[in-house]
Amino acid sequence: MLDRIKEFASEFFVTGDPLILGAQVSIGLSMVAMVFVLTYFRKWGWLWREWLTSVDHKRIGIMYIICSILMLFRGGVDALLMRVQLAVPNMQFLQADHYNAIFTTHGVIMILFMAMPLMFGLFNIVVPLQIGARDVAYPFLNSLSFWLFFWGAMLFNVSFVIGGSPDAGWLSYPPLSELSHSPGVGQNFYIWGIQISGIGSLATGINFIVTIIKMRAPGMTLMKMPMFTWSVFSSCVTIIFAFPILTVTLALLFLDRFFGAHFFTLDGGGNPMMYINLIWMWGHPEVYIVVLPAFGIFSEIVATFSKKKLFGYKSMVFAMFIISLLSFFTWAHHFFTMGSGADVNAFFALTTMLIAIPTGVKVFNWLFTMFRGKIRFSTPMMWTIAFIPCFVVGGMTGVLLSVAPADFQFHNSYFLIAHFHQVLIGGVAFGYFAGLYYWWPKMFGFKLNEHLGKWAFWLWNIGFYVCFMPQYFLGLDGMTRRTYTYDFDMGWGPLNLVSTIGGFLMGIGFLFQVWQIAHSIKFREPDVTGDPWDGRTLEWSIPSPAPIYNFAVLPQVSTIDAWWETKQKQGTQAKAAAAVAPVVYEPIHMPKNSAIPFLKSAFWFFAGFGFVWDWMWLTIPALIGVGICMIARSFTYDTDYYIPVDEIKRTEAALKGAKV
Repeated sequence: MLDRIKEFASEFFVTGDPLILGAQVSIGLSMVAMVFVLTYFRKWGWLWREWLTSVDHKRIGIMYIICSILMLFRGGVDALLMRVQLAVPNMQFLQADHYNAIFTTHGVIMILFMAMPLMFGLFNIVVPLQIGARDVAYPFLNSLSFWLFFWGAMLFNVSFVIGGSPDAGWLSYPPLSELSHSPGVGQNFYIWGIQISGIGSLATGINFIVTIIKMRAPGMTLMKMPMFTWSVFSSCVTIIFAFPILTVTLALLFLDRFFGAHFFTLDGGGNPMMYINLIWMWGHPEVYIVVLPAFGIFSEIVATFSKKKLFGYKSMVFAMFIISLLSFFTWAHHFFTMGSGADVNAFFALTTMLIAIPTGVKVFNWLFTMFRGKIRFSTPMMWTIAFIPCFVVGGMTGVLLSVAPADFQFHNSYFLIAHFHQVLIGGVAFGYFAGLYYWWPKMFGFKLNEHLGKWAFWLWNIGFYVCFMPQYFLGLDGMTRRTYTYDFDMGWGPLNLVSTIGGFLMGIGFLFQVWQIAHSIKFREPDVTGDPWDGRTLEWSIPSPAPIYNFAVLPQVSTIDAWWETKQKQGTQAKAAAAVAPVVYEPIHMPKNSAIPFLKSAFWFFAGFGFVWDWMWLTIPALIGVGICMIARSFTYDTDYYIPVDEIKRTEAALKGAKV
């Protein structure tokens, strides 16, 4: 009996690597600490009522952002471990299989579990406030979307210490991801972690499309919407067409692994290239899904900190949707070397070059907005300005990669790694950092410390260029992706060492951001105006943080930058606030909290865990639990309530008192 337990434990837990053992110990200690703190301060009820069962879009957005910061730490540690392994020739810091697992999990975590939740967090916090709504269209679905993401991310991350991480690359090409090459459970964790969280992402896309179309404030036509809301809309349209492709692709891979199908196994009549086509039909639009909202953030920040109306509003809207459309016609540039033929390669090379045009339009519009503006160099604006040269260089190298004959040389090299990180860090990460700094006062009622923020900014930016510029030259010198180690005679050592130093500078920049948040919480300076940046859109017209109902009276919109125009007409922020203050209150209809999204998603976690280990004794009861949650929701009729006028008056009076 004891031998069987030991055998099971050796398969269930990852053993033999001191780094993973350290992670297991730290995870265990962290969980014990959290349980102790919640128990000692008697916060279990508060956690359940205020957060785990909340359907308030603002709290859901904050939970997305917290998860994203944790995933940035996890993915960043993976990156630094890889850079240590590659710092000098013949390094033996990581075992080969551990290195393969790390570069796989790094890619998945940074794209799907860091960038996506940070994006969704900003969606949730900003969009309803910008369009003058009291919540999203489907608050229950919004909560379910978050918890599906959360439990899917947990299922993927637990593979690091239980069962073993996937190691077939972040897109899991067959045959590496088939049973023949990945017989363990790591690839199963990949399939089900992404599948569960991906369903939540698809639901979020649907939710925000409906919210933007149906819940705008009176008078806010489509062409009067803030640019960030337009960027969210274009991103969500892309989500609803792209993510079903990912769902089907992973389902087919699941059928190959679990039921012996042969969709992607060459010796069984399948075709692994079909998987690669499908995964990139999702994967390349995914790049634009995460970068389009960053473009919207830059548009808001540039206008606010230049004190000018955004240049070329209509052309910006048009450019976003051209990018969204063309993103579905560029996927084959990821494998020009496949041998599709000159005609196919020429078509995808042309579409890839074309997508640079609307992107360039946006860059010029931001520059023209700043031209002769009264620019303030606060941290959100600094991240925005840093983005422009970084993204221009990344875009230019992207055009180089779009030239099929040249790509035969660049393909699968570190040149591609440098380009990919230049557009995703310089575009996505810089954009979301800018948005986080910009809307932080609206979320929490205080600004982040500017001094520490500038330290973080410069460490991130200097570290970024030190890390990734050498990788262009390494790629041109023949260093391929997924290289685990190399000999001295390759001549790659000095550039790799410089790149590793840059990676650690970015890591120090992240630590400064953590210090900045902690310092700002401890020595907070409350935002008593609700409008610390002298903003232009409706979210700055209400107190910070916003009350649960957002707007006591729905605003009337007659122009773009409605709040800015109101302030200009009234002369001062105080008069503007008085001008839009509600005169007659009415009861406000709001959704009730619900435990079903949390429980249903937890059941999906256990169902996925059962599929991973082929434990039908766990999967079947968990799926029954999912069904019970669906039935319970169907027969739940008490789902909303009204905030009475007296309570609204008390809340508004308290908020106005805080704003004096």
